[in-house]
Amino acid sequence: MKTLASALAGILSVCVLSGSPVLANPYDPFGGDAGEDYYADPAYGQTGASPYGYQGTVGQGVQAAPQAQVAPIPRELVAFRGDYKPGTVVVSTSERRLYFVLPGGEAIRYGVGVGRPGFTWSGTKTVTAKKEWPSWTPPAAMIARRPDLPRYMAGGVENPLGARAMYIGNTEYRIHGSNEPDTIGQAVSSGCIRMTNEDVTDLYERVRVGAKVVVLN
Repeated sequence: MKTLASALAGILSVCVLSGSPVLANPYDPFGGDAGEDYYADPAYGQTGASPYGYQGTVGQGVQAAPQAQVAPIPRELVAFRGDYKPGTVVVSTSERRLYFVLPGGEAIRYGVGVGRPGFTWSGTKTVTAKKEWPSWTPPAAMIARRPDLPRYMAGGVENPLGARAMYIGNTEYRIHGSNEPDTIGQAVSSGCIRMTNEDVTDLYERVRVGAKVVVLN
């Protein structure tokens, strides 16, 4: 059964974009919306052992929890075509991939989870803040949909924001880690961009505050 953290992770996450992807070879590993059943999980609110072997909520600064082996999407160095400066983050919602642009026509490509239908968005923003083991305060709109949610959750391995978070513009969206790695590559979030803790930690070290974030459909 999923723990509180599992169900919270299912309702939270990053951004979906609309527009024509500039990235070649779109890839949808799931071919459909796997998110709706996830949100209806009756295990929400139950307590018990973490699926990753941790009890309770752990404070900030704790090492990332081991992540389930669920055929992870590999992080890759790829050729990249697009008129973006090095250091730009480009999210292709249709591919469910994030690209960190490098010099010389290359990028690092990561698998991501994106917003489910009705929670997609697109546009160009900037990274306004970065946090390690961030705490989570659900926004008012999310509380209205799910009044059973906690009003605050400390950072740690049980927190649905995972190991790192990069805050996008003046929105409530983030690029963040996840304690549910099996959701990477799916459309299950409320608009945030979700990564494995390993991948978001790697990206966190590369991205600077002020970096451009482009979200495409």
